[in-house]
Amino acid sequence: MYRKTDRTMLVLKNGNRNIIGASVGTEELGHLEMIGAIVYQLTKNLTEDEIKKAGFEDYFVDHTTGIYPQAAAGFPYTAASMQVKGDAITDLHEDMAAEQKARTTYDNILRFCDDYDVKDAIRFLREREVVHYQRFGENLRLLTDKLDSKNYYAFNPEFDKKCFKNQLKKK
Repeated sequence: MYRKTDRTMLVLKNGNRNIIGASVGTEELGHLEMIGAIVYQLTKNLTEDEIKKAGFEDYFVDHTTGIYPQAAAGFPYTAASMQVKGDAITDLHEDMAAEQKARTTYDNILRFCDDYDVKDAIRFLREREVVHYQRFGENLRLLTDKLDSKNYYAFNPEFDKKCFKNQLKKK
């Protein structure tokens, strides 16, 4: 019925596919690079007074104007934010939630930002998150359309292959 190609991207045996996991992962790293470049450009020539006025001094003490990935609240980036269970249905829901969280963050940045160049880049990134959400949703629909709707939570098709094959034989 389908084969798993990487983390959560499914390629159906009939050839249907609409997203490649590696390309989305690469694009997401590109988003991180773009945000880092924006932050660097906005902070590279700050004076001491501007650093203090912006409330940037704690960050500056630890990182100067180097790019250190962290949340607005100051929590450093951690791989714990990337969740995976090994179940395509669960993982696709997690991927979709991550895309919506990123979109919401970009929406919030746009509410506070008054720099048109920054806003243009953020709008572009926001648009990409919406597209990713749609593609993950299409994959979820393709996956669930192929499962027995009465039992698709009864087993993990990524792990319980024997059970999955038995379900297909009953049809």
